[in-house]
Amino acid sequence: MKLRRHEIVICICGLSGSGKSSIARRIAAKYGLEYFSGGDALRKIARKLGFKPEGVGWWDSKEGFEFTKLRVEDGRFDKMVDEWLLEKARKGRVVLDSRTMPWLFDGGFKIWLDASKEVRAMRVAKRDGISVEEALKIVDERDKESNRIYEKLYGFKVGEDLTPFHLIVDTDNLSEEEVLNVICAVIDSMLERGE
Repeated sequence: MKLRRHEIVICICGLSGSGKSSIARRIAAKYGLEYFSGGDALRKIARKLGFKPEGVGWWDSKEGFEFTKLRVEDGRFDKMVDEWLLEKARKGRVVLDSRTMPWLFDGGFKIWLDASKEVRAMRVAKRDGISVEEALKIVDERDKESNRIYEKLYGFKVGEDLTPFHLIVDTDNLSEEEVLNVICAVIDSMLERGE
């Protein structure tokens, strides 16, 4: 696979607590690309429906779970976001923070950030100021709900089928900086070959 600077599309995917949003933003900034987040787009929809999706841990709150249950029942919210992300991907020069684009977009460089449930729970606990036990329950529930949504809509399970990915990075024992360095080293190498 070759990456060409003028049409680059990078899709970053991972389960909650894997670090995908932080890494996606930093990669976009490093390479001068636009950043688009499926989660941010879903928050906008949630606001229009009367929810108050504020704060980093909103998805893990009671209200966040209520909105997720709505998404399980009605797939149109996710489909709207996915169409919007596909439109951005087709234009190029973007980093997409999305759980669906690696399967739905035919192109781009697709990165999976892998992390064990325990490590993800520790990160969520630290981020949200809760116990690791509480975070484990939240991470488990979010994983199940996400899979219900995407299996129902598209027939895949996030985190189980890794065939769309070009790069898989195990983040369990790496700092955010180290994860970024690994990914950038691969991107830089591919950009050199692609131009």
